[in-house]
Amino acid sequence: MKYTAASPRETMELGIALAKLLRPGDLISLEGDLGAGKTQLAKGIGAGLGIEENTITSPSFTLINQYEGRYPLYHFDVYRIEPVDLEELGYEEFFFGKGVCLVEWGDRVRDYLPDEYLQIVIQQAGAQKRELTLTAHGERYQELLSQLKVVVQA
Repeated sequence: MKYTAASPRETMELGIALAKLLRPGDLISLEGDLGAGKTQLAKGIGAGLGIEENTITSPSFTLINQYEGRYPLYHFDVYRIEPVDLEELGYEEFFFGKGVCLVEWGDRVRDYLPDEYLQIVIQQAGAQKRELTLTAHGERYQELLSQLKVVVQA
């Protein structure tokens, strides 16, 4: 699925719409260059889960932030770590846990991701404009994207 966000607000709105369809155990790999909008999308997902958007920050230096909303939200940033360092973090508890898991730079730890997940690649297409490509890996996420298409087109 392709989605064009003309502004940071539209990136957030996509995150809010997506969050309303998420369930415990869902994992999303957020990918794209620095400044592409991964954290902005994470703020939208958090807002859609009932988490105040201003509390969501990039976990660049903490590696993982945990928030409480409708479901727990586990927000990883793996840009600065080696993939094997995930094992020291106890990633399985989060990747296969009872909350929703967002992994910024998930392409760097692809071997650790579950077989089924949602991949979102964000590319800058102008000062404010972003092109998002959402790819389903597995049946659950194909269903999720089908539902999201209906919501986004409405």
